[in-house]
Amino acid sequence: MATAFDTHAAQRGDWLDFPDVRLVRTLAGAVIQLADLGPLSSFKLPYPAEAQRALDRTVLACLIRGVEEIPKSLPELLFWCHSRPLEDWPLDLPPDAFGPDDYLVDPEARVPTQLCHEWWIRGKDAGAAHFDREVIHTAMRLCRKASSPESYVAFRRLLVERPVLTGVERFETETDLSLAPVQELLDQCYAPVPASYEFQGGYVTCGRCLTLLTPLADGAWWCERDRCRRRGAPPHGRTLTGADVAGLLQLVRPLRQFVTGPGRAEVELEARLCTLGLEVQLWPGFDAYDLRVTFPDGHIWAIDVKDWKHPGLLGRSAKPVRPEPPYDEACWVVPREQAEAHRDYLGTYRRNRPASAEGLPLLTDDRLAALATARLRGADGPHLTDSAPTNGSPSA
Repeated sequence: MATAFDTHAAQRGDWLDFPDVRLVRTLAGAVIQLADLGPLSSFKLPYPAEAQRALDRTVLACLIRGVEEIPKSLPELLFWCHSRPLEDWPLDLPPDAFGPDDYLVDPEARVPTQLCHEWWIRGKDAGAAHFDREVIHTAMRLCRKASSPESYVAFRRLLVERPVLTGVERFETETDLSLAPVQELLDQCYAPVPASYEFQGGYVTCGRCLTLLTPLADGAWWCERDRCRRRGAPPHGRTLTGADVAGLLQLVRPLRQFVTGPGRAEVELEARLCTLGLEVQLWPGFDAYDLRVTFPDGHIWAIDVKDWKHPGLLGRSAKPVRPEPPYDEACWVVPREQAEAHRDYLGTYRRNRPASAEGLPLLTDDRLAALATARLRGADGPHLTDSAPTNGSPSA
């Protein structure tokens, strides 16, 4: 919703100058906390402290702006979260902060959205939000200690390609020698599957994302990845019934959200570049960056893949790609579908990118593949540089 604050606020250089940016973080934290306690459609008094704080601050923001319609209770606030995109909230936020489909709670599945998780993880007080990083850093440490970069790659591939494990499959990981250095981590990574995923005694995985699908009341199925849903109805992958259900495990949500999800985009890009005949190494140097691409003439690209819904948050997190293993050029890459879902995604990223990362371009996967193809065909040195904003079209 446009407010009287927008004119002067738009001139500010830093998101934190906008009074309600911190409120969005508080709202995201409250939604995550409530979802951890149970279904968002039902909860009991007393409200968790974070949820009560989010309600109080939202009411105050509405009163300050003279808004008549105010959420008077936590159920009403959650109704706003799944019925109003954030751009329609009466808040003082950056003009390019949100689009028409940016909800904190998914309107269909009534669970926190990817956007909600991204804002939650950016909160300074969200210690649990950094669980995924702690797991990855611990895996790096253990594999370095064992002098086994191959074990680190095997661990990352496990999280990306096997987010759901049957009891038998979990046993197989225990006997996999390539995973020996990280065995102590796996019990922290996988947890029993809650009943909300069960349908008629079985479970179904997404054929694209490999994570479990959530059955909806109308008989449809819902995938938790935004990018997958934009591709249409999720194709069914594995149907798990009978003996497969006993001891069924899935990765905990932070790892599914911030490791499996982006990892799917990484391995898809790896396969795409390999098809062109390029040499591609995943997670080189214990994950210094995501892909190391070597051309026949020895020219090397370093690529980090970022499957983020919110380009402003992505821009604010931008930092130069690590210099080792060495390369000639580097960039960040976002899936085209993700870029197309937000107006001026690439431009918003650039406007929020800090000066220290000014030379770090963001390209869509389609644009990167086009540049790689042109270089292989002998074009005069196409480079990894920012292009004019085209909101995710193949030229972006």
